[in-house]
Amino acid sequence: MEHIEYHPEIIGATTAMVKLRELVSQVAPTPSTVLVLGETGTGKDLVAKAIHQNSLRKNEWMITVNCAALPPDLIESELFGHEKGSFTGATERRIGKWELAENGTLFLDEIGELPLAVQAKLLRALQEREIERIGGNEVIRTDVRIIAATSKDLAEEVRQGRFRSDLFFRLNVFPISIPPLRERKQDIRLLAAHFLKKHAVRNGRKVLRIAGKVIKILTAHSWHGNVRELENLIERSVLMTPGPVIDQVFLSLEDQILDSIMVGNRVKTIDEVVREHVLQVLKLCDGKVAGPGGAAQVLQMPPTTLHSIIKRLGIQKVYAE
Repeated sequence: MEHIEYHPEIIGATTAMVKLRELVSQVAPTPSTVLVLGETGTGKDLVAKAIHQNSLRKNEWMITVNCAALPPDLIESELFGHEKGSFTGATERRIGKWELAENGTLFLDEIGELPLAVQAKLLRALQEREIERIGGNEVIRTDVRIIAATSKDLAEEVRQGRFRSDLFFRLNVFPISIPPLRERKQDIRLLAAHFLKKHAVRNGRKVLRIAGKVIKILTAHSWHGNVRELENLIERSVLMTPGPVIDQVFLSLEDQILDSIMVGNRVKTIDEVVREHVLQVLKLCDGKVAGPGGAAQVLQMPPTTLHSIIKRLGIQKVYAE
């Protein structure tokens, strides 16, 4: 049977994204377990959907369980179901998500949040391909394809004793890593155009394009929330733009603050923050350090102190005395 690749939501022309689509195409038609790795907002759910839609199970259900959104005492029941009377509040039998995904795909999102006790039962289900409902004595054979995803470093979680090593190895059959948006900024123009069309149609707006100056600002942004943050920004821009061209960036105050204190995925050091601030003030003062209108006066510090800071931080700039 011919296998047709279908992953329209995985957008990007960078080498990393081309490789990612290749991996999806390679693993999708197999029954293998897949572990999708990536920071929050990178699109792990889209990769999981692409795998399912390109698999032999595409005409069956793909059931999603967000392990981070469930209280620890309810996760086991949510996954494996329970029998009537098995615990307080169990007034009727409930079929778990694992059974609901029979012959299809079960997507376990944020699997790094699973309690250790549930990890043990998940390992057994993966190994034996069978489950038992809580309070039941019937062993239920299953045929379910598992895709798991996490924003955590599971190897580190194993070292810290928070994730079972045997479960990690069982899940890590075919890992797919999604790069953060800051590492593939060449894709921002494509992504922005995609989200513009999507949200213009959805909201009935005639916004046709994004100005070049806005694309430059978007490319310079840090994108701590990754692709999800970009989509939210484009949707907000579509709603707030009265004309056919988005010519203004509608970054939230939180985004602007994060941009000022973050470098990539880490917080700037005090020296980095001070260096940037001093450079900005020197530029404002046309390079003048001392005297009226000088940077030292603006910063409310002695010129000797500012000279020391400039020297210590290696600020290479021609400035007036």
